[in-house]
Amino acid sequence: MTAPARSAAVADRIASIRVSSCSLPLATPISDAKVLTGRQKPMTEIAMLFAEVQTESGHEGLGFSYAKRAGGPGQFAHAKEIAPALIGEDPSDIARLWDKLCWAGASVGRSGMATQAIGAFDVALWDLKAKRAGLSLAKLLGAHRESVRCYNTSGGFLHTPLDQLMVNAAASIERGIGGIKLKVGQPNGALDIQRVEAVRKHLGDAVPIMVDANQQWDRPTAQRMCRIFEQFNLVWIEEPLDAYDHEGHAALAAQFDTPIATGEMLTSVAEHGDLIRHRAADYLMPDAPRVGGITPFLKVATLADHAGLMLAPHFAMELHVHLAAAYPREPWVEHFEWLEPLFNERLEIGKGRMLVPTRPGLGVSLSAQARAWTREMAEIGAPARPGE
Repeated sequence: MTAPARSAAVADRIASIRVSSCSLPLATPISDAKVLTGRQKPMTEIAMLFAEVQTESGHEGLGFSYAKRAGGPGQFAHAKEIAPALIGEDPSDIARLWDKLCWAGASVGRSGMATQAIGAFDVALWDLKAKRAGLSLAKLLGAHRESVRCYNTSGGFLHTPLDQLMVNAAASIERGIGGIKLKVGQPNGALDIQRVEAVRKHLGDAVPIMVDANQQWDRPTAQRMCRIFEQFNLVWIEEPLDAYDHEGHAALAAQFDTPIATGEMLTSVAEHGDLIRHRAADYLMPDAPRVGGITPFLKVATLADHAGLMLAPHFAMELHVHLAAAYPREPWVEHFEWLEPLFNERLEIGKGRMLVPTRPGLGVSLSAQARAWTREMAEIGAPARPGE
């Protein structure tokens, strides 16, 4: 493919890209319902894909995607293969560049691992654009608020004993986090009920509580459990059914007062569009890295807002706090401290809310620890030397 034509109207061009694969170890093996039902092994690490984009003028952008349990090496290989398509391009043309990267790897599809690899570049280009403007990403997108409701998930996994679960929940609320999510979906549903009942009693009626079955119920079980959980005044019941069972989720959403939340496993705008058309969720839970970055996430958010849905982006709070702040309806952001060792900066939390960073771009930079955990790296193009 020939290099893009030069234009006097274009102030800058992409000069180089660094793509790296980083393995983030987890202090404790993580188990949810998928582990207890035998479908997955406990999670011991997260594979992070980083993209660092630099322009001829020396501007830089940082983006990332991730994979849990499997897919990290594949994401890195695909990203390394399509990255040359960005060299020499105007970094402001983000939507066009997303399409270009998609077509560069069109034979592997427009969802899943292919779009997750694109997501790292897309986030990096938005980060770069916001930094050049001297704005946080939220302000660049058009923020509706300066803080977002947040809830903790990391303290509520099923490998956590009940007594420790209550300690974790109380500690999160004391820290200033606004809600608690508990994992459910065990083969023995009575244990799920016991855990939710105990935490509700321990925290009181005023604390927002969510539950997440991680797709492990069939339709009869989901209907039974949703009916039982009505008494606990939950904010939502998450993924009671298979992620692609839109009709089943829609039936639950129509039948019960407790909202249904789903969407985190979907990996394209088209898949989210199908879910929304089925009215399969009250809370939509898109994941920007999984759908291919900020560009497709904004399309999903527009569809969700048009349908009157509430929003609760999945994981990656360092990115989603900005995207949630730009959503018209009051959203929730998921608090996970897992990614904190990768960055030099920390998000601020208080009074049940997560503050949107005011630093330019995403407001994060890679830590020395992230560099130390890097397993593979590729350099594409030549780093710029401004002033020479």
